[in-house]
Amino acid sequence: MKGKMNLEEYFKRIGFHGSYDKPDLGTLKLIHKQHVMSLPFENLSMHCGERITMDLEVIFNKLVRSNRGGWCMENNSLFGWVLRKMGYDTVTLGSKVFHSTTNVFGPADTHLINKVVIDGKAYITDVSFGVSSQLWEPLELVSGKGQPQAAGIFRLIDKGDIWVLEKTGRKPKVVNPEFAKSSLVNRVETNQIYCFSLVPREVDHFLETNNKLQTDPSSLFTNKTICSLQTPTGFRALVGWTYSEVTYKPEEDVDVLDMRDIPDEEIDQILKEKFCIMLKDKLQPVNKTACYTL
Repeated sequence: MKGKMNLEEYFKRIGFHGSYDKPDLGTLKLIHKQHVMSLPFENLSMHCGERITMDLEVIFNKLVRSNRGGWCMENNSLFGWVLRKMGYDTVTLGSKVFHSTTNVFGPADTHLINKVVIDGKAYITDVSFGVSSQLWEPLELVSGKGQPQAAGIFRLIDKGDIWVLEKTGRKPKVVNPEFAKSSLVNRVETNQIYCFSLVPREVDHFLETNNKLQTDPSSLFTNKTICSLQTPTGFRALVGWTYSEVTYKPEEDVDVLDMRDIPDEEIDQILKEKFCIMLKDKLQPVNKTACYTL
């Protein structure tokens, strides 16, 4: 793999100041959470006239040195490289995202994740799904076990040739009446998120998909500009012109959604203040019809 990357820069980017000499579960959990709190899940580059690549050096420069985020092909590729550099036993897997409109999983591996084995136990790490489906820490690869996290209860289910990730969440409580019927609000309590096999994948497996996701007119990512970042109490997201701050309130069994529309002239300011993102090129926000919920 190419050079010009180092762990110290990455750890500074995510605000990690601990020891990383021992590749154990505690350290993995910590850097996983720090990553999702620091590096947004976003597809803004393709709406600024830039091409998204899977070149690790380019990804490192963008996400770490330029204080940007990225989608799964970038965030999880970077995270997998970090884990290997730290000495973790890790492989890359491909997964198929669940489409609620058709009630089936997509035909191609459009989502990249990592599997890590520690002391004989396997874990799934995924630092780049975004919004309320984002894992804050790794999931143990055991079937049917409810694994509570901030967003809800996640489960991995062994279906034989594939595993399925699902999440049981809470009821949405929308603060703003004008957004009560917004298509961005998820009203399904238990959601299937994606399925995956345990066959290790190399970067070549994703190159065609990485290109298609940013060029196909039917792709979610060509139809919407998306930027989300986890916070200690939930997450914030900008989808098209709609900015949302979501607060998890498990004690009330609700997620509180504070939503508002942002005028064009304030988009750059929101990106800077809420996501610490300053784009080099002009963003063209998009929010066409496509199924996507917070």
